[in-house]
Amino acid sequence: MEIELFDFQLPEELIAQHPASERTGSRLLTLDRKTGRLEHHRFPELLQFLRSGDVMVLNNTRVIPARLYGTKMETGAHIEVLLLKDVGDEKWEVLVRPAKRVKVGTVLQFGNGILTAQCVEELPEGGRILRFSYQGVFLEVLDQLGEMPLPPYIKEKLSDKERYQTVYARHPGSAAAPTAGLHFTAELLEEIKKVGVQIVYITLHVGLGTFRPVSVKKVEEHQMHAEYFELEQEASRIIQEGKKNGGRIIAVGTTTTRTLESVAGLHNGTIVPCKGWTDIFIYPGYTFKIVDAILTNFHLPKSTLVMLVSAFAGREKIMAAYQEAVKEKYRFFSFGDAMFIY
Repeated sequence: MEIELFDFQLPEELIAQHPASERTGSRLLTLDRKTGRLEHHRFPELLQFLRSGDVMVLNNTRVIPARLYGTKMETGAHIEVLLLKDVGDEKWEVLVRPAKRVKVGTVLQFGNGILTAQCVEELPEGGRILRFSYQGVFLEVLDQLGEMPLPPYIKEKLSDKERYQTVYARHPGSAAAPTAGLHFTAELLEEIKKVGVQIVYITLHVGLGTFRPVSVKKVEEHQMHAEYFELEQEASRIIQEGKKNGGRIIAVGTTTTRTLESVAGLHNGTIVPCKGWTDIFIYPGYTFKIVDAILTNFHLPKSTLVMLVSAFAGREKIMAAYQEAVKEKYRFFSFGDAMFIY
């Protein structure tokens, strides 16, 4: 399958550079995947598409201030580091720029030596394994020295760092936000519960796959990067019972979708308590095992995320929906508007 099938024209001015003034202030495009019917709404009107017995699943990962600016100890050269994955023993998989200046043995320092790191392994495409040295608690040092790792298409500075976190973010570890969840407030989540919808949480720490574009010509040749997930017992019980009783499983975001489908794929279509790593790649031809509806943002052309929603609703319906979104000037990507596919 050709990557070009998932391309579309996107005017640059539709790439949202900042969040909506209010979290629930976004627009909502709804797509009935059976009929292809599209409707235009405001985000709080999601309530009218929910029903008692549904189970809404959200990703409660928390973004860490994963972008560090340091210098090379030997030369003073400026190096940018993006933390991607904790691999244990004070070591992290990272992206570095410029990569050619960081070889095995290179020592970097950040914040006048508050934090230092030595390169212990070189990986492809600018990837490195760094071993960090510091005093105290690593996440506290990061809070002091790091910046929020906003995607490269966002050029403006973020005045409030919490706007790149969901209101239910709990477990630090992501290099990017699960952006479909940015639209919710605590109040709206309470309104959803009043409809009779059960809300549960999974954790998937968003990593390298978010930053790496698809560089192959054939979809099937793309390799996803593994990301760590956890699904706890109570959440798995509620999801499984909801499904059994005829409720819909509504995944908030592609990260939640990939986690649920990974677990179901490992356990014959059922949901059980589970933790581990997933590199599941969902594209047209995939048969969904557990997810019945997806709430998501609008994604990059030719991205794995466009392929995922195309697998769920059909490529033609998704391309038509995206064409409509461009025509109606919806805001795209991380701080953009939302889409509900049911």
